[in-house]
Amino acid sequence: MTGTLYLVPTPIGNLGDISQRAADTLSAVDFIAAEDTRVTIKLLNHLEIKKPMVSYYRHNTETGGAAVLNRLLAGENCALVTDAGTPAISDPGEELVAQCAASGVPVVPLPGPCAFVTALSASGLPTGRFTFEGFLPMNKKNRNTQIEQLKHEIRTMIFYEAPHKLSATLKDLCDVFGADRRIALCREMTKLHEEIRRTTLGEAVAWFSDAEHLARGEFVLVIEGECPQGKEEATLEDGLARVEQLRAGGESLRDAVRKASSGLSLPRSLLYNLAIKKK
Repeated sequence: MTGTLYLVPTPIGNLGDISQRAADTLSAVDFIAAEDTRVTIKLLNHLEIKKPMVSYYRHNTETGGAAVLNRLLAGENCALVTDAGTPAISDPGEELVAQCAASGVPVVPLPGPCAFVTALSASGLPTGRFTFEGFLPMNKKNRNTQIEQLKHEIRTMIFYEAPHKLSATLKDLCDVFGADRRIALCREMTKLHEEIRRTTLGEAVAWFSDAEHLARGEFVLVIEGECPQGKEEATLEDGLARVEQLRAGGESLRDAVRKASSGLSLPRSLLYNLAIKKK
């Protein structure tokens, strides 16, 4: 009989946010797979829990994942944790979950802290529909391509960003979305120096260009989607033009149609059929 993989969310700053169920699960499993054992040990000490740990992080997913999976298949129970937040969300844990699903290992997710949900809820921007983009690519060409693809996104957009790249990212976003686009910069959520700055992209660029306003701590950027009010509805011709643009940027036909239909609010199946005929 196989063991179970538990996805245990950990506090994104305030240790008081750990749930009783999460603490009980950490205490009950056979071992813990942690992004950084040095970080997780602080949480375990806070909870007065002693438990064997193994490392599972971005650069050892192949070997680390195989080791965890083998122990699960042998009947051991494992709790997967990240340094902060929910495992498998913008996190290599998604690969381990996929391996478990393919191998018939039960995966039990626990609800709990998640940085982008916390930031979105306090952003003051529409929360009914949103798209989580995580970290933008480090490669400048790929980065600009992804931002350009989101130019006409009408849903609220959420990004993660490190402080040393914040200024450059804001400039890139401002160049594509425009200086008047609203943004909430959510810094150090739930921590001592938590801050939410609600402004525009243009004002954010100017603020963090000032040497007196150095970016510190991890950021969640919540950006307003393009407002469709006062604009003509997109036509299928507009959609086909957008598909061709995305295809030129390296997207597959299926992905290009998906993104074009979502961004322009066009029926995907109809746009796909027209794109196939044109191709």
